[in-house]
Order: sequence, then C-alpha cells, then structure tokens
Amino acid sequence: MNLRPRQRQTFSGFTKAEVQKMEHLLNDSKEQSQGEDFYKKLASLFNRSSGRAGKPVVKWTEVQRWFQKNQQDPLVEETSLEASKELPAVPKSVTRSKATGNPEMGEGEKGDDLSKLEFEARSPRDGAWYDVDTFLAHRFLSSGDIEVRVRYVGFGAEEDEWLTARTDIRERSVPLEHSECQKVKVGDLVVCFQERQDQARYYDAHVVEIQRRLHDIRGCRCLFLIKYDHDNSEERVRLRRLCCRPTLMPQLEKH
Repeated sequence: MNLRPRQRQTFSGFTKAEVQKMEHLLNDSKEQSQGEDFYKKLASLFNRSSGRAGKPVVKWTEVQRWFQKNQQDPLVEETSLEASKELPAVPKSVTRSKATGNPEMGEGEKGDDLSKLEFEARSPRDGAWYDVDTFLAHRFLSSGDIEVRVRYVGFGAEEDEWLTARTDIRERSVPLEHSECQKVKVGDLVVCFQERQDQARYYDAHVVEIQRRLHDIRGCRCLFLIKYDHDNSEERVRLRRLCCRPTLMPQLEKH
C-alpha cells in the first residue's frame, strides 16, 4: 500500500514564468516589506496571463507565502546542500528519539544512519503529514533549533518549505497489512487519511474504540473509531486508511 503522493486538490503550483517574475521582484525588494496590495496585484497579473489559462486560480495568499519562505532570514545561518534523497541535510548530531521517532539534538553522540530512513514532514499550511522527497538545506536558528528545507513527494519547488526538525520531521509512518489489525490497540497513535469534500490529507489521530469483525475475501472488515488530534473530530474508518508509527513496529513483530 503506497500512501503517496498526497495530493492537494486546489493550487497546483506556479508556472516557470511566474517563478522567474517573483524571483526578479524578490531580488529588487529584499530590503522592503511588501503589503497585501502588492501580493493581490501580482496574483491578478498572473491570473490574467496566457500561461495561467486552464490552470487553477492563483490566490494572493499563495504569492505572499512564496515571498515569505524565499525571503532570507538575517537571524539564521543557512547551509545549502546538494539535493539528495539518500543524504538528508540534517546535522550528524541529530538522532532519532526511540520514544517518538522525532529527530533530537544529542551532544557528543554518534547519530543513527539516517540515509537508510524515509521521512515525513508536517506542513504548517494545513498541519497534515507529507512524504519527504529531498532535504535541500538546513540552517541554525538563534533559538538553537534547526530548520530544514524539504521538498515533498509529488510536489515541485514552489511547494518547498522550511520546517523545524525537532517537531515537524519524523520517520515515515507505516501502512498496516490486513493481518496486522489485531495489533492495533485503543489509545494507539496512528496516522489516518481524512477525507473531506474539499480535501484529503493525512493527520495524527488516536484510536478510541475498535469493533472487531470477521475478515473476508476483501481482507480486514474491522472498524476503528479514531479521534483526530488537530480538530478533535471523530470518525469510523477501515484499516486501509490507517498507518502506524514506526515505534509500534517492534510490538507488531513480537506477535
């Protein structure tokens, strides 16, 4: 079962010409703080261009976000790395917490072999988890935290984001096989595919109740009542919509 790419059904990205236009404006206005009117006029210009024909409308907030995340932050030290999926741009002193799977800073400790791991990242735009395709760069904040710039699987450069490694990057969640449903317990942290009329995304959730049912030719027919962490809504779902955290895998292998 392959969870990705996780698709956003609204804005599909800027065109090459739009990115070039914004990069030119960014270089000319690095010392200036742009207002809402600036982003609205630029979005309107893009939407009237022939290159935008047949594509989703650009919202001014998308333009604003592009400028905000591409503006150099004077309070950080940034290190650009060659794009490599096999070599995440995370310092060697960042290790994985065995309790949470999240990267942690360790002084004088030898880091785990991160090149063998796959990661997922929580986007600040919607709080959902997306697969990391590439770690592009990292920088050290004045607070002591590390930020990493990621590119998501299935998305282009215009969707790249700076994220806090300690809280927003973790080892990839694992899809469950039909035969593993008995291993899921009430109270477990899972990642669930939340389907709404206007979006379908992966969010953290906790298992509230389980209705065990006999399996048939289609596989597991059990129902899992889960409660999403981000909005506290509840929903009954099948196993196919759930992924477990890697911290549960040793428990699954024991049974």
